[in-house]
Amino acid sequence: MDLLADLEARGLVADATDRVALRARLAEGSIAVYHGCDPTADSLHVGNLIGLLVLRRFQDAGHRPIALAGGATGMVGDPSGRSDERNLLDVATLAANVAAISVQISRILGDSGGWELVDNLTWTGGLTVLEFLREVGKHVTVNQMVARESVKTRMAGEHGISFTEFSYMLLQANDYRWLHDHRDCELQVGGSDQWGNILGGVDLVRRTRGATVHGLAWPLLTAPDGTKLGKSTGARVWLDPARTSPYQLFQHFMAVDDRQLRSFLAIFTLLAVDEVDAVAAAHAEAPGRRDGQRRLARESVRTRMAGEHGISFTEFS
Repeated sequence: MDLLADLEARGLVADATDRVALRARLAEGSIAVYHGCDPTADSLHVGNLIGLLVLRRFQDAGHRPIALAGGATGMVGDPSGRSDERNLLDVATLAANVAAISVQISRILGDSGGWELVDNLTWTGGLTVLEFLREVGKHVTVNQMVARESVKTRMAGEHGISFTEFSYMLLQANDYRWLHDHRDCELQVGGSDQWGNILGGVDLVRRTRGATVHGLAWPLLTAPDGTKLGKSTGARVWLDPARTSPYQLFQHFMAVDDRQLRSFLAIFTLLAVDEVDAVAAAHAEAPGRRDGQRRLARESVRTRMAGEHGISFTEFS
């Protein structure tokens, strides 16, 4: 099974710019792939684990992951999935958040090299307004921007959307162009709520560099009742063990609904797809024992706490 087929089998491909071309490019050899996280808090949450594990899957397949911490885009705020504007964080808080999430990213991708952490403040911080308008804004129409679902939703809402958040998609598109120029990056991955932003980057690289690059998005996770993951309880599950303990993370995954077990095993663990299916099938024979959830919880805690020693699961179960 090739990497793209593996991602498809895990339910991690909702959209792709061109699956045939992407599969062919992956077969040719190593590719640089990036995924970004904005440092809106001093910890990433369990939803971010999906993207980091996608990077890890590319890494394990011999590709070159780039984890992007949005020190610049975090100053602006992504309007996707929000009905109101985020409070702007100060520079010192954002810098501290970038440092904190960098540790969490390193736990997932390891300390053996083969991947890179970048901060888009590095190249965005010195960009002048005139440079931004000429090098980025010139190549994107307002028609394209207002057609984005996140923008349409906000414009129709009570609070509207500020120019600050409206410009977010251009900053993210410029990230892709910079990474293409300086890191030979050819693929951006993200959740389906980022699909419009991903396409914006693909289009900017094509228009300004005449190059073909790719985008891939996974579906947003929902509860069995259709609510967005985490929205039904209002509780955030953090990757920082100081905010969500290993025990709490374990219990979070132990509570996964049987109907979602196979999907969560495929997405939140590094188990091979065949083993995922075997665990899910065995669980279906005796769901009351919750052996499937227990395996999911243990694998997820191990992944988040990589590099930590002395973790015992005896008290958890």
